Amino acid sequence: MSGDIMAPLVFLYDRCASRNRRDLDQRLTGCYGYVDSMGWVLASGGPWLDRGAEALTTQRPQMTVMLDRMRAEAVYREVVCLVHTWGRLATDHTHRLVLQQRIIEAGGYTLTTFGESDRHTLRAVLVGRGA
Repeated sequence: MSGDIMAPLVFLYDRCASRNRRDLDQRLTGCYGYVDSMGWVLASGGPWLDRGAEALTTQRPQMTVMLDRMRAEAVYREVVCLVHTWGRLATDHTHRLVLQQRIIEAGGYTLTTFGESDRHTLRAVLVGRGA
């Protein structure tokens, strides 16, 4: 990164309703690899993981903690919520959009390890400029 441009601060998020830790570990390994390959900075204190029943509800305690941190850091630099896939936020499309909106309201955007992002498209829709 250039000396004038600060690398984005990346917040890793996942949810896991099952007790199977292996799949979660694989997803997180993919996220760590993505952050490393981009040369970005990983936020300390993470990853933020909602587990069990909390992983299936609209109330996500760990996401709320993460969003508070993102909001505080967004004043100083670009902040990103990295998930392995969109389904790690929610499998229901409407629920996922609500969670993405919360991330945008905290000053960040969401990115998957497959390079999918709501950086520009969802922001435009939320402010009434999208289709």
